[in-house]
Amino acid sequence: MQSLRLVNGHEALVARVLTTEGKVGHGFSFRLDETEARHMAEWAAGERKEPPKIEPATGHPWETAFIARQAIDWSIEPAFAKMRWLPEEEPWASQ
Repeated sequence: MQSLRLVNGHEALVARVLTTEGKVGHGFSFRLDETEARHMAEWAAGERKEPPKIEPATGHPWETAFIARQAIDWSIEPAFAKMRWLPEEEPWASQ
Protein backbone atom coordinates (compact mmCIF):
# COMPACT_ATOMS: atom_id res chain seq x y z
CA MET A 1 0.00 0.00 0.00
CA GLN A 2 1.36 3.37 -0.98
CA SER A 3 0.10 6.91 -1.12
CA LEU A 4 0.22 8.60 -4.50
CA ARG A 5 -0.05 12.32 -5.29
CA LEU A 6 -2.18 12.69 -8.41
CA VAL A 7 -1.62 15.21 -11.19
CA ASN A 8 -4.65 17.17 -9.96
CA GLY A 9 -3.07 17.47 -6.48
CA HIS A 10 -5.36 14.99 -4.74
CA GLU A 11 -4.11 11.87 -2.99
CA ALA A 12 -4.94 8.22 -3.63
CA LEU A 13 -3.95 4.99 -1.94
CA VAL A 14 -2.62 2.36 -4.31
CA ALA A 15 -2.39 -1.31 -3.38
CA ARG A 16 -0.45 -4.08 -5.08
CA VAL A 17 -1.10 -7.79 -4.64
CA LEU A 18 1.33 -10.49 -5.74
CA THR A 19 -0.12 -14.01 -5.73
CA THR A 20 1.87 -17.18 -5.12
CA GLU A 21 1.41 -17.90 -8.86
CA GLY A 22 3.12 -14.59 -9.68
CA LYS A 23 0.02 -12.70 -10.82
CA VAL A 24 0.00 -9.00 -9.96
CA GLY A 25 -3.07 -6.91 -9.27
CA HIS A 26 -3.39 -3.21 -8.47
CA GLY A 27 -6.16 -1.33 -6.75
CA PHE A 28 -6.77 2.22 -5.58
CA SER A 29 -8.90 4.30 -3.28
CA PHE A 30 -9.59 8.00 -3.60
CA ARG A 31 -11.36 7.81 -0.25
CA LEU A 32 -8.03 6.67 1.26
CA ASP A 33 -9.62 3.39 2.33
CA GLU A 34 -6.96 0.67 2.55
CA THR A 35 -9.48 -2.17 2.52
CA GLU A 36 -11.14 -0.85 -0.63
CA ALA A 37 -7.78 -0.59 -2.45
CA ARG A 38 -6.62 -4.03 -1.27
CA HIS A 39 -9.87 -5.75 -2.26
CA MET A 40 -9.68 -4.15 -5.69
CA ALA A 41 -6.08 -5.38 -6.11
CA GLU A 42 -7.04 -8.88 -4.94
CA TRP A 43 -9.87 -8.96 -7.49
CA ALA A 44 -7.55 -7.72 -10.25
CA ALA A 45 -5.12 -10.52 -9.36
CA GLY A 46 -7.89 -13.13 -9.54
CA GLU A 47 -8.04 -13.74 -5.79
CA ARG A 48 -11.65 -12.56 -5.36
CA LYS A 49 -14.64 -13.72 -7.36
CA GLU A 50 -16.53 -10.44 -7.22
CA PRO A 51 -15.16 -6.93 -7.70
CA PRO A 52 -15.57 -4.65 -4.72
CA LYS A 53 -18.38 -2.15 -4.83
CA ILE A 54 -17.01 1.36 -4.75
CA GLU A 55 -18.79 4.65 -4.56
CA PRO A 56 -17.57 7.25 -7.07
CA ALA A 57 -15.59 9.90 -5.22
CA THR A 58 -13.81 12.04 -7.82
CA GLY A 59 -14.76 11.12 -11.38
CA HIS A 60 -11.10 10.28 -12.03
CA PRO A 61 -10.54 8.13 -15.17
CA TRP A 62 -9.32 5.19 -13.03
CA GLU A 63 -12.58 5.29 -11.11
CA THR A 64 -14.66 5.62 -14.26
CA ALA A 65 -12.89 2.67 -15.89
CA PHE A 66 -13.23 0.45 -12.83
CA ILE A 67 -16.95 1.14 -12.44
CA ALA A 68 -17.46 0.43 -16.17
CA ARG A 69 -15.35 -2.79 -15.84
CA GLN A 70 -12.89 -1.48 -18.42
CA ALA A 71 -9.11 -1.73 -18.34
CA ILE A 72 -7.54 0.90 -16.10
CA ASP A 73 -4.96 3.08 -17.80
CA TRP A 74 -2.48 3.44 -14.94
CA SER A 75 -0.18 5.54 -17.13
CA ILE A 76 -2.41 8.63 -16.96
CA GLU A 77 -0.80 9.28 -13.57
CA PRO A 78 2.95 9.63 -14.22
CA ALA A 79 3.76 9.02 -10.54
CA PHE A 80 2.31 5.48 -10.83
CA ALA A 81 5.23 4.37 -13.02
CA LYS A 82 7.68 5.70 -10.41
CA MET A 83 6.25 3.60 -7.59
CA ARG A 84 8.53 0.88 -6.26
CA TRP A 85 7.25 -2.27 -4.61
CA LEU A 86 8.88 -4.96 -2.50
CA PRO A 87 10.32 -7.30 -3.44
CA GLU A 88 12.27 -5.28 -5.99
CA GLU A 89 13.04 -8.44 -7.95
CA GLU A 90 9.97 -10.51 -8.70
CA PRO A 91 10.37 -13.99 -7.14
CA TRP A 92 9.76 -15.84 -10.40
CA ALA A 93 12.35 -13.76 -12.31
CA SER A 94 15.30 -15.41 -10.57
CA GLN A 95 14.15 -18.99 -11.13
